[in-house]
Amino acid sequence: MGYLGRRIGKSQDTGNPTADGTGAGILDLFAHGYFQRQGNIAPGAPPGFGPPQGLTATGGVISDYSDGPAVYRAHIFTSTGTFSVSALSASLPNNVEYLVVAGGGGGGQRGGGGGGAGGLRTNLSGHPLAGSSYSVSPGSYTVTIGAGGNGAVPGGGGAQGSAGSVSEFYPTPVSHPSPTRIRADSGGSGGYWPTNNPGTAGGNGGSGGGGGAGFGGYSGGSGGTGNSPPYSPEQGKNGGNGSGGGGQPQRAGGGGGGAGGSGLAAPTGAPDPSTGGAGGPGVQVAIAGAPTFTGVGALNPGPGEYQWFAGGGGGAGNAVPATPGGVGGGGDGKTGTTLGGAGTSSTGGGGGGGRNNADASGTSGGNGGSGIVVVRYQIASLTATAKATGGAISYYGGKTIHTFTSSGDFNVTTGPLSVEYVVIGGGGGGRYTGGGGAGGYITGTTPFAPGPTTIVVGGGGIGAKSSVALPNAALNGNPSYLGTPLTAYGGGGGVNGPPGGADGAPGGSGGGASHEWSGGTGSRQTGTTSPTPISPQGNPGGNGGPNSPNYGGGGGGGYGGAGEAGSTSRGGHGGAGVQLPATFRNPTSAPSPTGGGLGMPGPGGGSYWVAGGGGGGAFSGAPNGKGGGSGGPYAGAGDGGQGTTFGQTAIQNTGSGGGSGSFSSPDGSSEGGGAAGGSGIVLIAYPS
Repeated sequence: MGYLGRRIGKSQDTGNPTADGTGAGILDLFAHGYFQRQGNIAPGAPPGFGPPQGLTATGGVISDYSDGPAVYRAHIFTSTGTFSVSALSASLPNNVEYLVVAGGGGGGQRGGGGGGAGGLRTNLSGHPLAGSSYSVSPGSYTVTIGAGGNGAVPGGGGAQGSAGSVSEFYPTPVSHPSPTRIRADSGGSGGYWPTNNPGTAGGNGGSGGGGGAGFGGYSGGSGGTGNSPPYSPEQGKNGGNGSGGGGQPQRAGGGGGGAGGSGLAAPTGAPDPSTGGAGGPGVQVAIAGAPTFTGVGALNPGPGEYQWFAGGGGGAGNAVPATPGGVGGGGDGKTGTTLGGAGTSSTGGGGGGGRNNADASGTSGGNGGSGIVVVRYQIASLTATAKATGGAISYYGGKTIHTFTSSGDFNVTTGPLSVEYVVIGGGGGGRYTGGGGAGGYITGTTPFAPGPTTIVVGGGGIGAKSSVALPNAALNGNPSYLGTPLTAYGGGGGVNGPPGGADGAPGGSGGGASHEWSGGTGSRQTGTTSPTPISPQGNPGGNGGPNSPNYGGGGGGGYGGAGEAGSTSRGGHGGAGVQLPATFRNPTSAPSPTGGGLGMPGPGGGSYWVAGGGGGGAFSGAPNGKGGGSGGPYAGAGDGGQGTTFGQTAIQNTGSGGGSGSFSSPDGSSEGGGAAGGSGIVLIAYPS
């Protein structure tokens, strides 16, 4: 029997956990110490504190962290999934704290108002918007992540953005309304200027959309109503009014409302306002870690802190300066021919408004940001330690894992460290009728010296119809970075249909081609046409099928295989993805069939799959291509459109490609819209 500090039990080198109590010893918890046998950490015990004492649950990406003397576990959901409670705690509260943010509204087009932020609801202790305590029981809880609304695209007389989608957290089954069904309502859409009419009103929602501009003497539209339907505490604020009237030739759109404040009205002074109304600010909810935690949420540059959510989109202006979106992921309102800024993924930020052009066609509004759900609870009363900061920190298989679902810093505090990494770029967007290519996928080991390294998580490319006048680069995913040398390229976008078609765009994996056209080559750096791969990050997209009565577009390339060619009988399947290395397959973060974890299900029933290609679209009556390969959708990739259906959006943080558009669409146009690619992710692991 040895003695170490205030520990009672066998020595560090001879202790062995046994049922008779003679194993690793008993800790004096008041000393806030933790004993670890050398080279043998107890299963599931993070370094710095003993086995979790709180409730036992799975789902989402895991973040374990300390806040004063308490240690919390946060489950971060950026896609729809399930929070499953298997056991309650005998010593700690069985209450959870939650953050539920809906998808932000899309910005209006042609003098467009900014989209309203998605509704935000929380019961985080001490927060000004905190609701009631929430007790859980063993069983399943449904987590629904609302998609961001689409920004309006150019039309004959302007167009309204679309509302976001609701996010929810509730036990399964449950009826609505119910105090246990927490619902955040979709962000309101941004208004616009219809020809020879006053500006339209912003849509109502969690936060209201900004009103559209009035031109040539017509009045501006009013801002939408926030906190609709009403909750207490309220879930969001009103949108700002658009400006107009007074005989001025050009006015501007109002800002979308945010969770922390109303959107501003566009200025009305002569001769013309220079900018639209700014988006309303969001709020900070530090539920996933310290305020400087960079795993989720947007950055507020003022205090230099993250975990800000639900900022409103800025309204469109008519001069050079852009209009800022609200802090918390709101997209900027734009001027000239620039697209309205998109709301940041997984923040519920509203999309920025698009401005009227000289030819009166107008530029597109920005898409709203998707929502997020975070659930946390206390698991211990001691302080955990790690050798670096940044991202969502979890512990599995003797490794400390940092998961970045949004950009931030990886800061080595105890080093140097040799780390294993996975970096995945944002997936390409689908287009009529080619599927989006997967973002580049790179993995390996590398040393890091003490100090910060910049992490950039690339967003997915937007989806579009062929008639929308966008450069192909607008459909490409954005690259992800783990420092400058380690770059995963964005996925290539799908290509236009004829006339004017071409190869699918190059990228980490290439985008699929439309019917009549050859597929793009994968493994090229985004923005270049070099046929020489800079590094092997993916595969080519598939060729398009012949322009016959029943034709299909090519599937986007995936990391695990090339996109399939379209044919006269169906759209081409997207290329296969890849399963994450075993280091990162923590069972606690296993995804459900709909997501809500790390990666997505793949072929054969396996989990943790990423970087699949989007499916090719098909003519009415022909089958569509599946995302991520035959039998899918797999790896979070989107299926192609079929007949009158749109393509399917890829899952966030998988880097997979969006599904392509189809021959026609529900709105009566001659072509269905493609869907957005999924954002990327950065994973880092080192020995605990």
